[in-house]
Amino acid sequence: MRLDEKAVGLRTFSVVWLGQLVSLVGSGLTGFALGVWVFQSTGSVTKFALISVAATLPTVLLSPVAGVLVDRWSRRRVMILADCGSAVGTIAVAVLLATDRLEIWHIYVAMGGSAAAAAFQWPAYSAATTLLVPRRLLARAAGMVQFARAGSQILAPLLAGLLMVHLPISSILWIDVATFVFAVGTLVMIRIPAPERPTVDTEGKGLRQEMGFAWSYLMRRPGLVRLLALFTMTNFFGSQALGLIVPLILGFNTPDALGLTLSFAASGMVVGSLMISIWGGPQRRILGVLGGCSLLGASLLWVGLRPSLILIAGALFAFNFAIAVINSCSQAIWQSKLAPHLQGRIFALRRMLATFTTPLGYLLAGPLADRIFEPLMAIDGPLAASLGKVLGSGPGRGIGLYYLVLGCLALAVSVWGWRSSPLMAVEVDLPDHDRTLTEDTAAMGAAASRP
Repeated sequence: MRLDEKAVGLRTFSVVWLGQLVSLVGSGLTGFALGVWVFQSTGSVTKFALISVAATLPTVLLSPVAGVLVDRWSRRRVMILADCGSAVGTIAVAVLLATDRLEIWHIYVAMGGSAAAAAFQWPAYSAATTLLVPRRLLARAAGMVQFARAGSQILAPLLAGLLMVHLPISSILWIDVATFVFAVGTLVMIRIPAPERPTVDTEGKGLRQEMGFAWSYLMRRPGLVRLLALFTMTNFFGSQALGLIVPLILGFNTPDALGLTLSFAASGMVVGSLMISIWGGPQRRILGVLGGCSLLGASLLWVGLRPSLILIAGALFAFNFAIAVINSCSQAIWQSKLAPHLQGRIFALRRMLATFTTPLGYLLAGPLADRIFEPLMAIDGPLAASLGKVLGSGPGRGIGLYYLVLGCLALAVSVWGWRSSPLMAVEVDLPDHDRTLTEDTAAMGAAASRP
């Protein structure tokens, strides 16, 4: 990539990034408003957690097929269609709410539709970034993506809490639709180059064969397999924690305090993302991944200690800081090691394998909190006279105990990662993608020759 091409690519990435930032803020408004509406309407942690299940399960199920199609199609066009698909679901919920016909299952369906669109949007966005940004700046680009996510998590709760005082929730949903229109507009304005492909023709192969190739590609790289395993386990515990934040805080405080706490907590991701964007991360990016995992586990322990907004906000700040570092460093590893023409299907498969436990975590969080942990730590519960003296008892303190358990498990996973030789050597053992094009071409040629 020549100097002028690099400059154009960076400008294009910045335009796409801005559109996605605005869209994320709009989606955050909708997520916050509907989440509070469901929990206050039902009082059920389980029904609240099912929103997260609906928002993740379709992505997991569709990712392998979506990744193959992203590699075949224009990545810009895929992102446009995905944003339009998400907007349709939001419009449907807004209309139902405005006409007083909205039911909880409608929200689950709409969230599921948005998750299906995200199965296509995320690998297309990630693969497009590799085509637009020079390899030496990939960690910084990943930091910018995390910054956009963090910025939306700060702005959305604050704006949603303010808007819910003065506007009906349906108006907030229409604001979200407007942000989708802005994101699509930025994509219409730009051009994303097609990836350079090997000389072996694979377009005639079926979806099943190409998904099989993505699987075999990963299995030949044990360091990447271990990295996926680390994320799979961390996501399992982290999803349960994320699904319980709102019930935990509403157990002893108000929605406006919840919004302020979540906004402050999200600033941890802003700080972490800015740090990576400016610094570029450690030279050995796997150290950033594992160090972040250790901090994440410790922060979950911190959340569960006391029903204190200051304590919980500080712990969630550390949690989000860790997520920013983990995701930025991991994304840079994957983008530098995988050939661009394979990234759609590999990133989609990676997302499926790393997050297939996330819906399970959300499904478990509600029933375990409602039926086991909360009764244990109730004022007259079995553990009120023992652990209750340390952690407190009453509404939300069972969830606090749940956080302590999750923190211990997450720390155990990080210890496993530090002791895994293939994982520690993943950057040394695997060459960068421009050195593996010949190998990938030969492998694809062999796959294409099979019946």
